[in-house]
Amino acid sequence: MRMPEPDATTLDRRLSVVHELRRMVPEPGGVIHDPDELAVYECDGLTAYRQLPLVVVLPQTTRQVAQVLKYCHETGVKVVPRGAGTSLSGGALPLADGITLGLGKFNRILEVDLENRCAVVQPGVTNLAISTAVAGQGFYYAPDPSSQIACSIGGNVAENSGGVHCLKYGLTTNNLLGLEFVTIEGEVIRLGGKHLDSPGYDLMGVITGSEGLLGVVTEVTVRLLPTPATARALLMGFESSEAAGDTVTAIIAGGIIPAGLEMMDRPAIHAAEAFCHAGYPLDAEALLICELDGPEAEVEHLIEQVAAIARGKGANSLRVSADEAERQAFWAGRKAAFPAVGRISPDYYCMDGTIPRHQLPHVLGRMRQMSAEYGLDVANVFHAGDGNLHPLILFDANRPGDLEKAEAFGAEILKLCVEVGGVLTGEHGVGVEKRDLMPVMFEPVDLAHQQQVKCAFDPRHRLNPGKMFPELHNCAELGRLHVSGGRMPFPDLPRF
Repeated sequence: MRMPEPDATTLDRRLSVVHELRRMVPEPGGVIHDPDELAVYECDGLTAYRQLPLVVVLPQTTRQVAQVLKYCHETGVKVVPRGAGTSLSGGALPLADGITLGLGKFNRILEVDLENRCAVVQPGVTNLAISTAVAGQGFYYAPDPSSQIACSIGGNVAENSGGVHCLKYGLTTNNLLGLEFVTIEGEVIRLGGKHLDSPGYDLMGVITGSEGLLGVVTEVTVRLLPTPATARALLMGFESSEAAGDTVTAIIAGGIIPAGLEMMDRPAIHAAEAFCHAGYPLDAEALLICELDGPEAEVEHLIEQVAAIARGKGANSLRVSADEAERQAFWAGRKAAFPAVGRISPDYYCMDGTIPRHQLPHVLGRMRQMSAEYGLDVANVFHAGDGNLHPLILFDANRPGDLEKAEAFGAEILKLCVEVGGVLTGEHGVGVEKRDLMPVMFEPVDLAHQQQVKCAFDPRHRLNPGKMFPELHNCAELGRLHVSGGRMPFPDLPRF
């Protein structure tokens, strides 16, 4: 995995950069440049790759963010935006010649507007804090990544995060109403607001999921939803992952859209049960957790339908939550599955790819074959309802060659996702992890058009370089007119 070569000129003027940042962000602790303190920021959740940043700046106001970005634009210094650092794709991996711009001090909920069913928050607010703040009024914020206790809403916007309940309620992009956004030139732009839809181009949709390559979000207006009247969860155990996958397909094909539909295989079940004591069936090879919510009568009817489908597909155990405490217990194991798996392996590599639901049995079977070929075990924990896979490849980084095998195994899984009609990522983003696999999914012309969007926002490539694009072209190169066989494309069009 290669990153852009550090610019020697920038490295030589490091002290000058620190001085200028202190002038823009004078508060104590606003600028960090001591090597020991910089180590805190050397990586994000993808810990396989580490790099000390040139310097870290922690602004507290939108004006300070704008000043820092304008300075970087004008002086040629690269900048890497960073939220809580929970990204699993290396999206916040620092650059040796770049400023890491941390948004941890943007941590206030600015307004809760229940009449308009929205909240205005700063990007450093954690995902779970939004729901906690409005739970007493009977509302919540729907997207709920497993890291919701720690991940920030700004990072959720950057990666277009999902979570357990995205099957019914959508990803981050489906739950945003407005953004305040700072460009690399230091311009502050407001997109959307408290209203449902905005006129014109969907620039908010462009920014969401852009992984810090287009600018920095400094304020977010999110949609709040009323807490469902009733929510029940079913635990369904199966003798094979294929049978569980078939059940997922049958549930959705039957016109049922659960609030959440998650799957775990045997290694993940045992790890989560030992960690949380959620009451999972330890004799199952695969476990489905299906949550149904809405009016009580509707939920009871859907429980019967889902149970019938599961039994028809060979479920060997079925349990329905009796109360709210038990429902929460069912989800506690799923939410804690990633740290729980950390107890059974020295290291693991968390992948993220999405496939058509009907391909679940085939892909899970193929992953088992790959596991034998690479000699590395896999624990599967994923959003089965929308086909978003999160296989955890188990390895030991202290064993020579294990990390490289895990990376190669992960790449094969992602290639398989694309091969069966899926995509490289569902919610973790591309970052550095999947950057060099982008040509597996996109043709050169597709990547060129994506980079032209990057050029429109960041023509000098100051923002988060080395991420997402396997080869970053100069904007002037992308704008050149390609002539083939002496003929210009579309010769009938007038040219200016």
